[in-house]
This record gives sequence, C-alpha cells and structure tokens, in this order.
Amino acid sequence: MRSYRTLFRTPEYAPFLLSFAAHAAAQTIGGLALATLVYRATGSPLLSAVSMFGPQLAQMLGAAFLLSGADRLPPRAILTVISLAFAAGTAVLALPQLPVWAVFVVLLLQGLVASLGGGVRGGLLNEILPKDGYVLGRSVFNMLWGLVQITGFAAGGALLELLTPRACLLLAAACYVASALVNHLGLTPRPPRSAGRPSFSATWRTNALLWSSRPRRLAYLGLWVPNGLVVGGDSLYVSYAPAAAGTMYACGALGMFVGDLAIGRLVPPALRPRLATPLRLLLATPYLLFVLRPSPALSAVAAAVASVGFAASLVLQERLMALTPDDLAGQALGLHTTGMVALQGIGAVVAGTLAQLTSPATAITLMATASIAVTLTLFLLERRHGPDEAVPDLPAPLPTPRQTRP
Repeated sequence: MRSYRTLFRTPEYAPFLLSFAAHAAAQTIGGLALATLVYRATGSPLLSAVSMFGPQLAQMLGAAFLLSGADRLPPRAILTVISLAFAAGTAVLALPQLPVWAVFVVLLLQGLVASLGGGVRGGLLNEILPKDGYVLGRSVFNMLWGLVQITGFAAGGALLELLTPRACLLLAAACYVASALVNHLGLTPRPPRSAGRPSFSATWRTNALLWSSRPRRLAYLGLWVPNGLVVGGDSLYVSYAPAAAGTMYACGALGMFVGDLAIGRLVPPALRPRLATPLRLLLATPYLLFVLRPSPALSAVAAAVASVGFAASLVLQERLMALTPDDLAGQALGLHTTGMVALQGIGAVVAGTLAQLTSPATAITLMATASIAVTLTLFLLERRHGPDEAVPDLPAPLPTPRQTRP
C-alpha cells in the first residue's frame, strides 16, 4: 500500500486517527499547562520537567502488571475507558490549591492507566491495516501526532497568555472526553486478539519472551534510549526559555512531521533499513548547539531539524514487527511504547537534575552527547552480530495454546 487514498479508504482508519488526535491534543495542551503551573509554583526545572514527562515513569510499573491486557482486552472498550480516566484525572489537576505532591499522585495514576494505551492502539492499528500498509499507516499516525503537537503547543502557548493554566487543563479534559466519544461511536467492537486473562504472570512471561531474542533487544534499545535521552533534554524548554517554550515544542513537532512524511511516503522500502542510524544521529546532533546558549529563535530551528530524526522509530518499528509473531503484536508494540515513554521520563529526571546542578543549556547538551554515544554503540553491536539474524518462533505465552485471532 503506497497511496494515501487507498489508506483512508480502509474502514475505521479515519475514526482511529480522529480519536487519537483528540487524545494527543489533550496531552499537549494539558502537559504544557501543567508544566507551567508547576514551574510558577516551585521555580524548579526538575519538578517542571517531571510534571510534563514524569508520568511516563509510572508506565514501567504498569507494563509489569497490565501490559498483557493489550492483546487480551477488547480494544474499543479499553481505549474509551483510558480516555475517560485521563479526563477525570486532568479535571482533578485543575482544582485550585491542589498541593504539588497531590499533582504527582494523580500523574502516577495516569501513567499506570496509560501503560495499556500504546499497546492497544498499536495492536488495533495492526488489525485495521493490511500488512503492506503498516508503515504508511503508522507514518500518517506519527505525522498526525506531529501536527497535533504543532497546533497543540502553539495553541497552548497562546491560551496561557489568555487563560490560567487551570482553565487550560479543563480544556484538555474536554478533549479527552471527545476522544472517548469517537472511540465508542467510530470503532467496531472487536474481541481480544488472545485468550486468557490479563495478569502479572502473563505480562511478565510474554515480555521475557519478547526480550529473549537478541535482534529484538537491539531494536527495542534503539527505539528507547536515544529517543529518551533527547526527549529528556526537550523537557527543559520551559526552564530554558519560558516565553518561547510553546514555539520550540511546535517547531520540534514540525520537524517530526517532515521526517515521518519522508520515511512513510517518499523513501523506498529497500532504503529504509539503512536510515535507522543516520536518523538517530540527526535526532541528537543539532542539540550540541546548546552549549553556546543560542537564542530562542535559533533554538527552535535546532529543535525542528533534530526532530526529523524521530522518523527512525518507523524504521525500527517495521523491523520489530518483522521479528514478532502476529498474535503478540499488541504486547510487542505496548512494550515498545512503554519502554520508550519510561526512558523519556527517566531522561526528564536526569536532565532536570543536571539543569539544577548546572544550567538547562548545559543539561540539553549533555543529554544529546549521551544519545549520540548510545546510537554509535548500538550501530557497532548491530554490525558485529547483524540486526536481522534468524529468530526462533516464540512459544505461547500461556501454559496452554489458547490464543485466537479474530
């Protein structure tokens, strides 16, 4: 599948994107508003960064207990419940005089709920689209995320000039409710992809099976670590240039959009595997400029150029899907999403700590340097052993082979 026309004729793809767009708009507007609220209340780059990206740390815990639900729960129902849970939590965050510690309790709970979202969406997308349409469909999904971030952060920055952060949080809660409605009305009820109950043992067993293959491990590490380090640096935009943070995030989202468009639509499939390392290097290298403490305008340009490198995730996700059985696609993509956002949360904590000890500019530079070092190390490991060596079939994740495909 190489045509956008054919892609959008696929049943359920448009409502799938629309529900995600509403959810993503809520995340961008609400995340920027909350980071601004916490920074104004505490003056701490660390707490501001953690308030925006820290909930992703909780997804590591959720992945250990809940991730098997990505393939063992009905996708429409669980996506609707996730959006409604986020709406309720965001409304609580908007309460006046809410203590900072209570903010982080709510964010912890939201992170636990979110640990299911990536796997459920990824598995559902894998069902909605034919095999040859996955990369194009996923690139449009990522491009939409970029467009929503551009408009969401730009709109969020403008709204913060007109409204209070708490009013912006209530607007984000309304967007989550809209996402839940689109999920319920626009998606077809489907049975779970696999039989059995979600449980800690099933989650842990399947995660261990997915991690047992060396090619998959390298793919996961390539998806998680360079990305997480760079996003950790991005979490410092609010403390680096408070008045221009929305613009910097929007420019970064524009770069991500351009990269996903190029990889998904313009780059031939045979060339894509060769671009994983160059794109990961591009993701970090422009941030080395921050050692010179550039102006907000130049910083926004650097963010836009660097964010083209986020398209490396498309290449690596395609590799991951080629190495994974279909009946584990949801949990495999859920593990990817959870690991990625968890590393982003860890990156935000590390970057915020470095900024407290040095400065936001120095911390951004150090995070970019670490990302480049990790990318080069993974490249050497892949060259030494080969990223696409044969992978043995996975055994069933349950003691008895009860998995089913609808």
